[in-house]
Amino acid sequence: MAYFGYGSLVNRATHRTEIVAAYRARLHGWKRMWRSRPDVLLDPAHGTALSLLSVACKAEAETDGLLVVDRAENLPAVDEREAHYDRHLLSAADITLFEGSLPCDCPVYVYEARSGAGDAVACPTRQSYLDAVMQGFLAEHGEAGLRAFVFETDGFDLPVLADRAVPLYPRAVRLDAREAGLIDGLLHERGVRFLAV
Repeated sequence: MAYFGYGSLVNRATHRTEIVAAYRARLHGWKRMWRSRPDVLLDPAHGTALSLLSVACKAEAETDGLLVVDRAENLPAVDEREAHYDRHLLSAADITLFEGSLPCDCPVYVYEARSGAGDAVACPTRQSYLDAVMQGFLAEHGEAGLRAFVFETDGFDLPVLADRAVPLYPRAVRLDAREAGLIDGLLHERGVRFLAV
């Protein structure tokens, strides 16, 4: 089986299953966005509800990411990781690989964050989560892909919890000086507002 990653799953360092392969890919008919879930407490230690990165069906939209080919027996573990998301079956026409073609005749999924009460409330996301996502985009799609992630993702006016020094995200990554500079520069350019943890 395979699944399309458009957030932290783009970063291979966050994978916790022994995947078969991964391919840079584009998802057609889905738009990436931030979705607030104030009804879901994602950070119990700090009493903070957080926004989730999601996609939603939208004609003519395209979203770049990573197609991850994984073993079928790992699907429950991926479902657990994406516990606040619904898994949708895609067709082969929904995905274009940047190099080659779909490697197997297997089901391909995408995860969409569930809507919840109070979606309009602007909940923050974690800087440590953003670091993982953006490092992945830089590695897979280069600086142009990283910029596209920041400026083409809807709802990027959400606040960000500045937890890089003491990460709250369970699959946090370490950035080198170049990565941190690029990421921080783009977020500053986007006008992102940081909150103290």
